[in-house]
Amino acid sequence: MNVFKETKKYITGVKTEAKKVSWPNKKTAIKDSFIVIGISLAAAAFLGGIDYALNEIIRNIVV
Repeated sequence: MNVFKETKKYITGVKTEAKKVSWPNKKTAIKDSFIVIGISLAAAAFLGGIDYALNEIIRNIVV
């Protein structure tokens, strides 16, 4: 088995499949990116709040 032949075959397959993908337009990509960023920030704030609350509870119990 030739590693270089297999690698070339793999890359050719990836290029062929990438041409079949339905890529979004710029406006859709930007809108979806902002949605992902917004959800990520909301999740980070939520988890940060829970972490802070649990730290305060534990600090009051231990001290």
